[in-house]
Amino acid sequence: MNTKSSLRTKAKDIRKNLNLEKISEQIIRKIKQLEIYQTAKNIMIFYPTNYEINLLNLLDDRKNFFLPKVSGLELMVCPYNKNEKLEKSSFNIFEPCSYPQNPEILDLVIVPALMADKNGYRLGYGGGFYDRFIPTLKAECKTLTVVPFELFVEELPQEEFDIKTDLVITN
Repeated sequence: MNTKSSLRTKAKDIRKNLNLEKISEQIIRKIKQLEIYQTAKNIMIFYPTNYEINLLNLLDDRKNFFLPKVSGLELMVCPYNKNEKLEKSSFNIFEPCSYPQNPEILDLVIVPALMADKNGYRLGYGGGFYDRFIPTLKAECKTLTVVPFELFVEELPQEEFDIKTDLVITN
């Protein structure tokens, strides 16, 4: 089996050749059909980097949206609407300037990934932020990973600290 490092490189290369705008639209349509999305009031999404699924069109829905903000090794949950100012983090990712909220407010967290497998395990960027964050959520909060179909695999290598998500959505 490939190492996580080699899979990260492979995933980044594959993403460069995908029509992520079209894939993002297809994934957003699927998300909007999910009961867990329809019933959720407080949803954390992520601000897309280059070659990442872009979920920002969800912000048009009548929900409360949040973005993650990194503080040390932790992810903080910050309210966000599309009119708010963002600032670039040390990871070169846009983050909200709003005051962090308790993660227990969340009903749904949409987790970024480079790849995901059929068991709900994801290959992230290697920082472990979401693996540390997901266990802090209330039990009823659902987690969802979004990846292009080309990056959805049978099985990913796992380590004891890897946390799987409840559902994986592809285009």
